[in-house]
Amino acid sequence: MGQIGTIIPLILMFVLFYFLLIRPQQKRQKSVSQMQSSLKKGDKIVTIGGLHGFVDSIDDSKVVIKCGDGSRLTYDRSAIREVTEPSKEVTKEVNLEK
Repeated sequence: MGQIGTIIPLILMFVLFYFLLIRPQQKRQKSVSQMQSSLKKGDKIVTIGGLHGFVDSIDDSKVVIKCGDGSRLTYDRSAIREVTEPSKEVTKEVNLEK
């Protein structure tokens, strides 16, 4: 009976860590990878370094970003943090489906 009493708190701590730390991180990682795989030309994006721009072209692992003054910079696809505004083509398709 004493051995079970010492194992139960360890099991409860692992379960608590799983639901509070591990599971939310996995969900966040899954949503980021889904967003990065669904990038399209014309999307307004922000990189992990804080650069704002538009997707000019996309390769399997690289993205060319068009910045404010017309310059184009090449980044890895994994450097994209978020899409702030989807491309106009995607917005039109969504409006047509409704």
